[in-house]
Amino acid sequence: MSQKIDAALKDLIKALRKHAEAVGGSHVSLKRSQRTAAKLQIAASAYAAAVYSRTGLDSPFSDVVSPGLENVTLNSLLAERDWLASHSKKAKPDAPTPAL
Repeated sequence: MSQKIDAALKDLIKALRKHAEAVGGSHVSLKRSQRTAAKLQIAASAYAAAVYSRTGLDSPFSDVVSPGLENVTLNSLLAERDWLASHSKKAKPDAPTPAL
């Protein structure tokens, strides 16, 4: 197994456990469950990206339904995320900002 996929898998498993702990008890904290859900989504995306970069295969999570969001909205958000990610890589962090 590639090191990147293995590391992403470990992060994904850890995020799944944390999320299950946050939502599996008798009292569910909204803030904690949202925070762990966000970390889980990031871990799942990182795992899918590692698999894609190694194999070229699509995300194993592409068929997972996101409750509450229509496909059009979800696709729009995913496209915006991808656009922001691609443009943030092109920006130079040490570039001076122009004076106003």
